[in-house]
Amino acid sequence: METIVECTIDLEFREAGPLTQAAARLRMRDGSEFTAHGVTNRHPDDPGQQRVGEEVAAARALYGLAEQLLEKAGVDIEELTYERAHLTH
Repeated sequence: METIVECTIDLEFREAGPLTQAAARLRMRDGSEFTAHGVTNRHPDDPGQQRVGEEVAAARALYGLAEQLLEKAGVDIEELTYERAHLTH
């Protein structure tokens, strides 16, 4: 039996000069939510490429979500097994 579960990730960007910030929000099917932020600061000598700043900031925010999900999964495993979970990145 195959089960397909969907979740939603929203990304929002804020840009001010060389600074790009990304906010990522993950909504799980069970209603739980996770949020994380990523920031990048363009070097003054680099050309202004809005897309690149967004990609880097988004990647950092998504990495933050990944860390939170691994932490939650570890807690969930420990609650079920009563043993310490060893999840790696």
